[in-house]
Amino acid sequence: MKPIRLLRTEGINRLKAAYLAKEVTPEEIILSIKQEAERLKDHNIWITPPDDRFIKPFIDKLGAPDFENKPLWGVPFAVKDNIDVSPLNTTAGCASFGYSAENHAFAVEKLVEAGALPIGKTNMDQFATGLVGTRSPFGVTTHPDRPDLISGGSSSGSAIAVACGLASFALGTDTAGSGRVPAAFNEIVGFKPTRGLISCTGVVPACKSLDCVSIFTNNVSDAAMIAQICAIFDESDTYARRNQHNNEFRNFGAYTDKLRLGFINPEWVSSQGSTSYSNAYKDS
Repeated sequence: MKPIRLLRTEGINRLKAAYLAKEVTPEEIILSIKQEAERLKDHNIWITPPDDRFIKPFIDKLGAPDFENKPLWGVPFAVKDNIDVSPLNTTAGCASFGYSAENHAFAVEKLVEAGALPIGKTNMDQFATGLVGTRSPFGVTTHPDRPDLISGGSSSGSAIAVACGLASFALGTDTAGSGRVPAAFNEIVGFKPTRGLISCTGVVPACKSLDCVSIFTNNVSDAAMIAQICAIFDESDTYARRNQHNNEFRNFGAYTDKLRLGFINPEWVSSQGSTSYSNAYKDS
């Protein structure tokens, strides 16, 4: 089994099954991620790349596989660098602003309690301002399969990390599209929850009344699983809302018949004068 392929093409439940079958270990997953991250370093996916010095303590606390009490046991995830992960620096894409996080962001803490492994901090449009993935002093984030096209932002690194199989899922933020745009551009799922459903405690604000912690995954069921774990009411968050429909995350397919989807007319895309964008849209 090639761990990166497993993370890139399979969902979280497949990874859990691989752990239970002893096909792979968390250590092997992390080693593969580090090797692939090094190979893709020119694509500027990370601000703080995967490193054993901060990942190993999380692995050491896992214990034996226990998916009943730790539903995300050994599942690697990446975190946008405006969300705190202790003891790593939070820069929001600006080194001079950076500080060492004393605590995990509320959402990160819930994921770690569930057994997930934070593996690094991802690149982003500085201070989460921009939808392109090119506005970072840490370099322009690009997808290795199409480096000539923008990755979308501001959660560019988180989206690319999932798209490339460097993480099973990733956290980003979404204030005006920063979680949905890079997901759409990189053919993954980008979930923007109702504002306040997932706590923003420990998140550097772009616009505090509008900010959301967003979730990047390879499929909708994984997004529902992560949201279920993160969507815990946080009394310390001024904008937090209690979830009145908690069971719907567990039964996501039960109400998808109510879902309304919209698609951009290809003729409109062609009329905007960008040949490369038009061709990319038609190929998607």
